Amino acid sequence: MTESKVSEIGVPVRTVNRAALYAGHNIEGSPCLYATMSQQADNFFIVQIDPDTGATRQFTATRPKSNYTTAVFMSRTGKLYIGAAHSGHLFCFDPESDDLLDLGSINGEAAIFPCRIDEDEAGLLWIGSYGTADLTSYDPSNGKYTRYGRMNDVEMYNYPLVNVDGTIANYILQTQPHVVVLDPHTREKQVVGPVVEKGEGSLSMHRGTDRHLYITSSEGDFRIDGMEAIAVAEAIEPERSENALPDGRTFRFADEHEHRVVEIEHSDGKVETFDLKYEASGTDIFYLHAGPDGCVYGSSILPERLFRYRPQSDGACDLVDLGICSVATGEAYSMANLDGIIYISSYPSARISIYDPAKPYHFGEDEDANPRDIGPVDDLSYRPRATLTGPLGRVWTASLPDYGRWGGPLAWYDPATGKKKAYPHLFGDGSCYTLAHLAEQQLIAIGTTITGGSGTQPKVEQAALLLWNYAAEQTVWEGTLDRPVSTFSALAISADGKLCGTVAGGDADPEIFVFDPNSRAFIDRLPLPSGRPLDLGLQFGPDEYLYGFTSDCIYRLDPHSRDAEVLFHEPGGLAVAGPILDGRIYFASGHRLRSLVL
Repeated sequence: MTESKVSEIGVPVRTVNRAALYAGHNIEGSPCLYATMSQQADNFFIVQIDPDTGATRQFTATRPKSNYTTAVFMSRTGKLYIGAAHSGHLFCFDPESDDLLDLGSINGEAAIFPCRIDEDEAGLLWIGSYGTADLTSYDPSNGKYTRYGRMNDVEMYNYPLVNVDGTIANYILQTQPHVVVLDPHTREKQVVGPVVEKGEGSLSMHRGTDRHLYITSSEGDFRIDGMEAIAVAEAIEPERSENALPDGRTFRFADEHEHRVVEIEHSDGKVETFDLKYEASGTDIFYLHAGPDGCVYGSSILPERLFRYRPQSDGACDLVDLGICSVATGEAYSMANLDGIIYISSYPSARISIYDPAKPYHFGEDEDANPRDIGPVDDLSYRPRATLTGPLGRVWTASLPDYGRWGGPLAWYDPATGKKKAYPHLFGDGSCYTLAHLAEQQLIAIGTTITGGSGTQPKVEQAALLLWNYAAEQTVWEGTLDRPVSTFSALAISADGKLCGTVAGGDADPEIFVFDPNSRAFIDRLPLPSGRPLDLGLQFGPDEYLYGFTSDCIYRLDPHSRDAEVLFHEPGGLAVAGPILDGRIYFASGHRLRSLVL
């Protein structure tokens, strides 16, 4: 292995996500606010806020992997309960103990992502989780959990609510939204009301202002009574909880995206604002990109913020969090340049934002905004794994589909005309995943994956490489390797027009392949250095060598001898592959932006 120098550039983004405010009381019994804050670089934390002075106290969870507050419930007892992902632990801020308590595992690996918490008349908490559509109850009086297991044998998401009669209605997602009612005394469970196909119908469940539970769907409205659903002309409107202190003061975050300022409004209309003091450790980096101006751009994850790093000759660090760049607010999955403009493709809904780095930054959806969010191309694309510019002057995306759906599309946007088009199910129930332009052949190479949208199981056994004639709008060749392939994770084109890529799947070790687009044949397969291949983790450098990333290392491949050399090795330390600029290759490890001298 070649000894190379790695530089720690910095932490681009320190913004929290899933931030929410709740009215409660402190150890003295005085009214206060609680803010729940999620982050990636450390566990979630709670900020206790004095609504009279704005003074804050911060409490951070200590259980590893407790980064996200995915289910939060303020009990009528004044205790704040938090289900944390991906530890699957239940936490409680108890004003009497004045501390954030770890109440243990909800249900092990079956409940790593709590979805919703509700409380029954006896004070038991009912917790539904992602992973196995699991249902668990917790008794605060004795600290005991009762596990009821899966509410559906296939689906993964469960959002329970307690009905007025004490039964538990479980709202099940994603592929076939429906409701399963559980009788906690007999453990009998029953599907009630309609079952709809995601993408073909709609269904949701809510608690009405009369406290009864209702199903609203494309097949009609229903009231849930015991173990059955009764058709109604119209569901009672949802119960709404007002953010208010006991004296009637209301509160909210004054800065929607930053969550650093709380606004409190008195009954007479007087408004006070308080700057919140808390320490956020950092937001993970999701994607890195070489801009047309020679800068490194990137996106953080949850929340999505665009950042820029401008290399300085004097060694100074010009690292800037530019701000929100998409209505999506999740993360940018991919970017591409065209005529000096960066096209940013974001989750959810595969929304496209247009950013000119030569102009002032002012995000919005209006014509003068920069970046300007122009919305999604279609209603199926959701996670835009790859963005490609060039063919026909268009911006092309390859996306995983929406939750509970299959057939992730190839899609395009034409900047000259504003037109958009998608090709759903181009690879059947698999998804388009990676893209490369074979300019000589006037084709787009599409690497696919067997994966569908979140909450689905694959219906396709083997991923394939597609050659797409963009002028004729058709696939002209499809093939795959003689080995298990679940995903073509990266594609890159060599100086002599060969297509290189990485694949993984089954029990076989990940590999690099070489494909000849003229003979339409896979002409070589090479072992991948240690670790799993990173998505979009291949590129050819100015020296015409192939540079690649795994979760463990950065390597360089001689395109002629096909010999690989590991340049940097850090097991499990690499998360995001980045570009090569001015003799450095950039990458991310969690929330840290780093570079390696080549």
